[in-house]
Amino acid sequence: MRKPSRPPTACCTLPMYMGFLMSEPKSSTCTRLAEVMNISHDSVNRFLLRESYEPKDLFNEAKRLLNLVGGTLNVDDSTLDKPYSQHMELVGHFWSGKHHRVVKGLNLITLYYTDPQGRSLPVNYRVYDKGEGKTKNDYFLDMLAEVLAWGLQPNFMTGDSWYACVDNLKTVKNHRMGFMFAVESNRRVSTEKGTWVQVQKLDIPDDGMLVWLRDFGNVKLFRTRLKDQLRHYVVFLPEAEAYEAFKQTEFQRLHDQHWLIEQYHRMIKQVCNIEKFQVRGKVPILNHIFAALCGYIHLQKLQFTDIILNAYQWQKALYQDVVATFIIHFMVGKEYLNPQFQASVNA
Repeated sequence: MRKPSRPPTACCTLPMYMGFLMSEPKSSTCTRLAEVMNISHDSVNRFLLRESYEPKDLFNEAKRLLNLVGGTLNVDDSTLDKPYSQHMELVGHFWSGKHHRVVKGLNLITLYYTDPQGRSLPVNYRVYDKGEGKTKNDYFLDMLAEVLAWGLQPNFMTGDSWYACVDNLKTVKNHRMGFMFAVESNRRVSTEKGTWVQVQKLDIPDDGMLVWLRDFGNVKLFRTRLKDQLRHYVVFLPEAEAYEAFKQTEFQRLHDQHWLIEQYHRMIKQVCNIEKFQVRGKVPILNHIFAALCGYIHLQKLQFTDIILNAYQWQKALYQDVVATFIIHFMVGKEYLNPQFQASVNA
């Protein structure tokens, strides 16, 4: 993070901005924060323009709460909707799983780690910048190399089919990690030497099938059904003899960890207000996103220590007393609106 050369005198700080994003129910703008905290609008703008937070700062926050050895690392991306943005940097057109089409917004790529004790946090991230000339796969490989250099030692890597190219799979294999990646239904594998078949055409047992993935090597193939949609996953284990013991139960455990990142995507949007900003420049946008991700980490910390049951219940409880107080005061003097009891009369 930025190293101050003298005692800070800024009115707006990272903890203040994080708390604002976690608690503001509707309008998480600089103007609204200035009104709430009785500071100048320029103070909030200066905070977003001044700081220079980096992905490693997020890792340093997360590692205090995690066991860095033996967990599962997941890669995925999410589109932050910005349909009405004008002249906003980093905004482009990306596929959205929420809308099931290409939409206007920012693309956030995250490495999300689940440790052996079941605690899950983001440990690295990128916001797609077409000016850098990189693909999402390039970002993934950069982020993976970084977290390994920072001291993370996962046993498994998981991801969806976008990140299941051969180069990525071989890179993970070279780091002596197992993996589970989704693959497209037309991905070709071999069950006997000299023949290739699409995975969608195979009869795959519940406990998986050993196959040879084209241009890669031996993997175990699994099939799942989500509603009416079939999905295929390939599992690689560094020790070849471990495939026999890796069956449906082990696959389902890994698959459940893989889907935790979807819960993370929902929470940063619904609770941490990561999509709700009105700044236009690259630096303030990146600082806003960093603050939202830090807010997520601290909400998870409250959950790890049993201070809150979950973030949604916590946010709902924030306004309970306010709403109740308003209703009680509003009711005063309006008793005439209540149904009036009238005793029955026998004629």
